[in-house]
Amino acid sequence: MTEREYRGRIAPSPTGFLHLGHAMTFWHAQQRAREAGGKLVLRIEDLDRDRCRKEFAEAISEDLHWFGLDWDEGPDIGGPFAPYVQSERRRYYLEAWEKLRVGGFVYPCKCSRQDVMQASLAPHDENEEPIYPGTCRPRGCVVEAAVPTAGNESAADTAASTTGTHWRFRVPDDERIDFVDEGIGKQSAVAGRDFGDFIVWRRDHVPAYQLAVVVDDAAMQISEVVRGKDLLMSTFRQLLLYRALDLRPPKFYHAPLVLDESGKRLAKRDGALSLRALRERGAKPDELRSV
Repeated sequence: MTEREYRGRIAPSPTGFLHLGHAMTFWHAQQRAREAGGKLVLRIEDLDRDRCRKEFAEAISEDLHWFGLDWDEGPDIGGPFAPYVQSERRRYYLEAWEKLRVGGFVYPCKCSRQDVMQASLAPHDENEEPIYPGTCRPRGCVVEAAVPTAGNESAADTAASTTGTHWRFRVPDDERIDFVDEGIGKQSAVAGRDFGDFIVWRRDHVPAYQLAVVVDDAAMQISEVVRGKDLLMSTFRQLLLYRALDLRPPKFYHAPLVLDESGKRLAKRDGALSLRALRERGAKPDELRSV
């Protein structure tokens, strides 16, 4: 593999005010981009329509600039890979979903999260989805199913918007997946044991996180993904998607998390540690970055 220009990204979601944990992970991303003489991309991940709110979206740029972050491409300044807002990129996700369907990598699933939690025998972390028990998984090889169309609607639009149906990626059971993390070294997981079949298209007609970030990172030529260690298991799922879609994966760097006093990672519900609240209390960005 030949070296390519370093391109990093920060990808906040407007589902709440950004907190110190987000900011520190983004700071790591900016530092690595600057040290490599590369570029940093801002992408807004606003696919969760029920939780995303206009005031949170409007606060992102202001709060990140206050903390000391800057970027070379993004929804506010444009760039060669626009749009940089996920809600405006649906056609790219549909194209990827269709490729997965035709390739036999995905199958429709009626199971709710509660169904999976009740049926799964494998323990799971509170931040991780339980291992799917295979209730709707086809036996043998996944085969391409015929997809009806209506009028001028494409096959992908019709299938991906099937009411009440998720689409799951079928993982290759017992395959060991390895990658070398740029921060914490070699990482391994076994498909079907450490994680199961995962959702790539949700029943509410929205592409799932795993699919959307793979499509966007590849399209925007991101060379290294910097994110928190809580998303480590997602990397194994996404590596399978890169392979299925015949896309070149980036490198990965999983940054340490900022924890609260009880040792738990920060969440957006911890409003007292939001960047907005900290600024209102007179906190200084350079002091926060040194914590």
